[in-house]
Amino acid sequence: MARSKLTKAEMSWILYDVGNSAFTMLACSLIPIWFKDLAIGTAPGQITGDQATAYYSIAISLVTVIVAILGPIIGVLADHKGRKKIFFTTAVALGVIGCILNGFATSWVAFIVIYVLARIFYQMSLVIYDSMLNDVTTEERMDEVSSYGYAWGYIGSCIPFIVAMVAYILSGGLSEDLMWFSPAVGRIIGYAVTGLWWFAVTVPLLKNYEQINYTDTKHAVAQVFSKLGGTFKKIATQDKKVLFFLIAFFLYIDGVGTIIDNCINIGTDLGLPTVGQVVFLLATQVVAFGGSLVFARLSKKFDTVTLILICIVGYFCVCLYALTLHTLLDFGILAFGVGCFQGSIQSLSRSYFSKIIPAENSGEYFGIYDIFSKGASFLGSAVIAWVKLAGGTINIAVASLAVFFALGFVFLRMADKQPLARS
Repeated sequence: MARSKLTKAEMSWILYDVGNSAFTMLACSLIPIWFKDLAIGTAPGQITGDQATAYYSIAISLVTVIVAILGPIIGVLADHKGRKKIFFTTAVALGVIGCILNGFATSWVAFIVIYVLARIFYQMSLVIYDSMLNDVTTEERMDEVSSYGYAWGYIGSCIPFIVAMVAYILSGGLSEDLMWFSPAVGRIIGYAVTGLWWFAVTVPLLKNYEQINYTDTKHAVAQVFSKLGGTFKKIATQDKKVLFFLIAFFLYIDGVGTIIDNCINIGTDLGLPTVGQVVFLLATQVVAFGGSLVFARLSKKFDTVTLILICIVGYFCVCLYALTLHTLLDFGILAFGVGCFQGSIQSLSRSYFSKIIPAENSGEYFGIYDIFSKGASFLGSAVIAWVKLAGGTINIAVASLAVFFALGFVFLRMADKQPLARS
């Protein structure tokens, strides 16, 4: 990435992806392991492995429901002049504090409660962050800048994660022979370095961001629901392009979010060695970095919808491949396939949505976007929990997500055929 081609605002915005991705990386790798270490056992208050997997999925589902409700409300309020930075700073601060405090939890109940709260604020920061894209760059550069955010986020997240992983190893995570300090200390170090990295890399955006697009209409909290109702009605009756895209996004992002949230659970349930899973996850970050950069270049030559459709087909194949998972090599192949499309399908969806919505109401619209995003993740996690509690295998659970990608493909094609409603 040539820095000379990026403005200060664009670079600062990209850096937040580098910061928050550290928490994402921890959430899809060590956090489920730490949770199960605290939860699984025969002592009073502890639970079985299948129960731990199900409860963790239920916790993720709870987060998605809460954020889906709060996101549009915060989005409407943040669209007022000068409000986005205030809401964004608050969400980041509370998310970072929750992240650090999570390391000090001594029971699985306290652990999951703090994690849910930290993740809510983390997700709320992303609602505002995504809506900032209209302010930091032009429509012509949105695909490229959005892709750079995901690309450098994948590489940047590896730095604090490696520190957290070393702390996990030295706390006896792989073998008691390697234990230098207690598992509790390992968790504290892992969460602390992640939270501090998240905050430090966010500082440039807090300093350089200026809200350019905003609405002049002031909305009190009591008026927000009326405003949202009007927007939902407009989308449903007048803006078919946005409507069909949101339905498509709801469907295909279901599989994406669910696979990200449950990648460690997949390997754990297959009985694969933890160190091998983590190595492949780190390799996936590198693959995702390369994949995002490739799609960033392709976005200059090809239509955004075409590129998203390619990603959907790729994920559909990944889900079907999950039926064959048995060995660590199989897991690695699956991880490679995910890495090829993971960042691109999210970044291109984000930039495409920015292009088809009114810029002055981007906070509100991205709050709605988040409903469809997190609602889908809710269904995906619920599917994983239901299959596991019913006695099914993780292979079947992941493969079932292919249906969501197939339907998402159809609705995205429908959205692409609709005219742009806004002027």
